[in-house]
Amino acid sequence: MKVLVIGGGAREHALCRSLSLDPQVTALHCAPGNAGIAEVAELHPVDALDGAAVARLATELEAGLVVVGPEAPLVAGVADAVRAAGIPCFGPSREAAELEGSKAFAKDVMAAANVPTARSYVCTTPEQIDDALDAFGPPYVVKDDGLAAGKGVVVTSDLAAARAHALACGRVVIEEFLDGPEVSLFAITDGETVVPLQPAQDFKRALDGDEGPNTGGMGAYSPLPWADPKLVDEVMDSVLQPTVDELRRRGTPFSGLLYAGLAITGRGVRVIEFNARFGDPETQVVLARLRTPLAGVLLAAAEGDLAALPPLNWRDDAAVTVVVASHNYPDTPRTGDPIEGLAEVAAQDAPDAYVLHAGTRLDGGKVVSAGGRVLSVTATGTDLTRARERAYAALGRIRLADSQHRTDIARAAAEAARD
Repeated sequence: MKVLVIGGGAREHALCRSLSLDPQVTALHCAPGNAGIAEVAELHPVDALDGAAVARLATELEAGLVVVGPEAPLVAGVADAVRAAGIPCFGPSREAAELEGSKAFAKDVMAAANVPTARSYVCTTPEQIDDALDAFGPPYVVKDDGLAAGKGVVVTSDLAAARAHALACGRVVIEEFLDGPEVSLFAITDGETVVPLQPAQDFKRALDGDEGPNTGGMGAYSPLPWADPKLVDEVMDSVLQPTVDELRRRGTPFSGLLYAGLAITGRGVRVIEFNARFGDPETQVVLARLRTPLAGVLLAAAEGDLAALPPLNWRDDAAVTVVVASHNYPDTPRTGDPIEGLAEVAAQDAPDAYVLHAGTRLDGGKVVSAGGRVLSVTATGTDLTRARERAYAALGRIRLADSQHRTDIARAAAEAARD
């Protein structure tokens, strides 16, 4: 099978890495890709938001499967264009992708499906914003209704900051603060059957100790030794299956990757958000633990055959990924800096640790930074302690001027597991 992956971040590198190891994949392509993906897939220039261009490329390549990685192309309807060309596509339709494209739409779906989530208000005027902020009080949770590349959410006890963000968003969702640890749970679905993956936890704040501004994610780990063993079954029954059933009832079946961002509160599991694609950086650790070849699973979802698949097979190993970010991320990151040490990691740490590229490009044959989040250093081990030791050891070989990373990814969970 020839596979085309759309996107160019660490999530897409993780997908391409897994697909490149799949014996069912005879040719792997990625558009537009990045410097790291170029090592495992043939790259092609394309406007990822142009459905006609993506469908044309897939047709030219005779792709048997197209995997759309990022959220913006999905919300733009790229998966629809690919399917209209007669090519199986892993990714929801434009209408179904509104589950991520609009926080207000997601809240409406959850209400109809009786999915537990935070109480909220959808606001479009300053008066509505002030009333909602006053009703919930601090900490204030303010979410841009549309896509914001993982940076549209502000959680703060500063009323002025919360109000300023809400006013800047235009249409905004303001909701109650959910306490308790957060969990990311992915599920692959063909619009009817739902197959959950293993849960992970990511770290949104830029700095150690969950300080600093929200980011797209600074690291992640899996499994979660502290989580209730029944968590996945509970989320399947109360969140994932009801959501898929409701979207099918509405005539907009969701086929692809359904991501539930969850809070484990004192009142039980609550949905923080839905995404319509693999999350970054959680994908890096979840796929590191998946033993079942990936291509067949994605194709079954695209073709409506998930019910016929055997259960997924998982490695017992733990996985940790740590994001290396550019200077000044998440504000205005500096780009164009050379990245050194990648070959050292490949020579000394593989296969237990490896580097997935996010924001990189080739400049005169050298790899340089090209975005805010630059690399995801990923490692596996018999437990979280060993996995994070390997991840940070590999990270220590990488040199990127004035870069930043968190030093506490998975530390608390690893320490608790040892006690």
